[in-house]
Amino acid sequence: MEGKEEDVRLGANRYSERQPIGTAAQGTDEKDYKEPPPAPLFEAEELTSWSFYRAGIAEFVATFLFLYISILTVMGVSKSSSKCATVGIQGIAWAFGGMIFALVYCTAGISGGHINPAVTFGLFLARKLSLTRAIFYMVMQCLGAICGAGVVKGFQQGLYMSAGGGANAVNPGYTKGDGLGAEIVGTFVLVYTVFSATDAKRSARDSHVPILAPLPIGFAVFLVHLATIPITGTGINPARSLGAAIVYNRSHAWNDHWIFWVGPFIGAALAAIYHVVIIRAIPFKSRD
Repeated sequence: MEGKEEDVRLGANRYSERQPIGTAAQGTDEKDYKEPPPAPLFEAEELTSWSFYRAGIAEFVATFLFLYISILTVMGVSKSSSKCATVGIQGIAWAFGGMIFALVYCTAGISGGHINPAVTFGLFLARKLSLTRAIFYMVMQCLGAICGAGVVKGFQQGLYMSAGGGANAVNPGYTKGDGLGAEIVGTFVLVYTVFSATDAKRSARDSHVPILAPLPIGFAVFLVHLATIPITGTGINPARSLGAAIVYNRSHAWNDHWIFWVGPFIGAALAAIYHVVIIRAIPFKSRD
């Protein structure tokens, strides 16, 4: 790579995009926007690039901080006998959504700011990054989540264990099907928002509209948490669910754990298909 660092966008290196901006991007007579080439399935050169490992470290740190702040917030609500004396469910939702907003803003230019294996999986299916990078990101995200939850447990082990450690589970009154459905739809909302907020063509067309991509992504996480905390505690992030379950380490934390992998991955796949096939209609476009 001769010491040259690649520009990273959504985790796919060295694939630049050039397109007109503003109203010029809305022409109908000519094709004035060229789709960026899909990322290769496997790219050996990535393994020798510092930017590849730097991006993985960024994903680790971001997921670590995400679990640390969010689980601490859950513990603060859990230890109070009255939810009115704490930030409550709304505060928990804001902690998750606000941290995603901040961390995506901080890491988007380095790794793409995924912080979630489901987001990485969806972007991989859309050919935004290679399989090599996708697997590396997922591993680093899971390790960061485990470390983040572990630090919270180290601070207040008694409370952590008595309050369930922030581990996800299908709550009483709901079936496993309810939990799976909530995770699928919740993750679909998140990943669809990620695609829409970071879509290069939309950025070109709406360049006159000042929008910060991490804002709608964080807000989507906030809204999904408001809706699904009563059902599953809200997973929509397999790394978050895995980290809390491993550190909590109780059998009932694993009873429904498959839901928090299968649901988010199905939701992410549906969002990727919807964006690529329906919204962008990429398979139906003629290629030069």
